[in-house]
Amino acid sequence: MADEQSTDPSQDDTVIEERSQEPPPPPPPPPQVQAQAGGDQSSRDPDSAAPELGTLNKDYTIPGVDPDDTDPYRWHTGEKRDHGGEDAIEVIDLVKQFGKTRIQNGLNLGLPDNEVSMVLGPSGTGKSVLIKLIVGLLYPDAGDILVHGESVPSMTDDELFEMRKKFGLLFQDGALFGSMNIYDNTAFPLRQHTDKSEDEISEIVNRRLQEVGLAEAHYKMPNELSGGMRKRAGFARALVLDPAIVFFDEPDSGLDPVRTALLCELIREVHEENGGCYMVISHDLGTARRIADFIAVLWKGRIVESGPSEELFNSDNDFVRQFLNAEVDGPLAMD
Repeated sequence: MADEQSTDPSQDDTVIEERSQEPPPPPPPPPQVQAQAGGDQSSRDPDSAAPELGTLNKDYTIPGVDPDDTDPYRWHTGEKRDHGGEDAIEVIDLVKQFGKTRIQNGLNLGLPDNEVSMVLGPSGTGKSVLIKLIVGLLYPDAGDILVHGESVPSMTDDELFEMRKKFGLLFQDGALFGSMNIYDNTAFPLRQHTDKSEDEISEIVNRRLQEVGLAEAHYKMPNELSGGMRKRAGFARALVLDPAIVFFDEPDSGLDPVRTALLCELIREVHEENGGCYMVISHDLGTARRIADFIAVLWKGRIVESGPSEELFNSDNDFVRQFLNAEVDGPLAMD
């Protein structure tokens, strides 16, 4: 049968020629991207910023901004006053865009160390996106993010991996592994990222579970716990590596008022015991009043105002006053 098969040399040449063609070059990156991961921060232009930060054009939209509004930031006053001390997290001229939707549009924010800071804002303003940018899960289109003075967008993958060991993160529903009991869930970061013995791990896990009121829940599975207990277990897991910074993604989500109050009390107690920078994102005013030392209000891709919580709750800024007092009339009602 092999003798019956014949090939046309010209066809072979065509195939070889087609295979030898170079693939088309990848499309160029968007013009607003100003840095590459692992790049040298010193090579950046310190005066560089995202294009047209203050006005809109046909290339993008910003949630909450009317395209006909020529001055969307007239209510934004930025930081109320210098809070003193050194910032654990500093966000500089941050821009992040998905398609034609710009979520952060020249955002500036400093979060002080050793305080509980809350980033408040209406739903859909990019609060969770901000956390993802700070921990390096997303890369900014422009601007910089400094964590204890180190530029996150300039880090290599290995540097990011090491930096994240300094972070704790409490997700909205705890994000526990369903196949592990509470003890093993809490011990997981220690087993993955340290060389500690099981006796040392047991001591740390028991202490953290005791701290969050779950001393008797070691061998329960996540589906045997209430929503509040799962959040507390997630909190214990977030603390086992003694993180310098802990992020809370709407810790009050899905909890009734009493359990929310109990969780807030727990966060305050643990922070007083351990210190560090706690960053809480939420739109719950009760949580803000209970735990926040420092508040930043996010709207239209920028910080409207930030400062000590007692000053923000007495702000004369129209938007801040409307939002923090849950008033119907005001700038937010215009959107």
